[in-house]
Amino acid sequence: MDVLWDELSFGLLDRRQLIQVIVRMISSVLIASIIGFQREAARKSAGLRTHILVSLGSTIFVIGCIGAGMREDAISRVIQGIITGIGFIGAGTIIKRETNIKGLTTSAGLWATCAIGVIVGLGELGIALIAAVLIFLVLTIVRRIEDRYLENDGEEETTNNQQTTGNSS
Repeated sequence: MDVLWDELSFGLLDRRQLIQVIVRMISSVLIASIIGFQREAARKSAGLRTHILVSLGSTIFVIGCIGAGMREDAISRVIQGIITGIGFIGAGTIIKRETNIKGLTTSAGLWATCAIGVIVGLGELGIALIAAVLIFLVLTIVRRIEDRYLENDGEEETTNNQQTTGNSS
């Protein structure tokens, strides 16, 4: 049993730190689920699992850097790399057909979920939870406002005026 504990706690000074890492990872999953559930319920291309994995992956990178004893400037560079990487994933969710663009909200949601994962990895669970609730509200309430007061063919679609009016100027 000691060998197992030694492997599980490698790089951690004590059981308290191991519990802290586990709490952060589980928190990352649960907090990202708030956003992922909304996207899944709306049947978007990136749903529950994708949002959880984006958040958890970001959390793991940050926790790993902290656990390895990296300096703040080095951790900052890793976070910059995480942000760049999620940009590529987010770009893959954007689809352009003629004058229609779909997937912008999904891409922005993944980007925000990545930020939540980073914040959780840094130990700021309260900030992450508040952010997730606000993102959830934006995705649900703002959508209803758009549907009611704005002419919009779809949440993630921006349509050229020529196409919606039939004008061909």
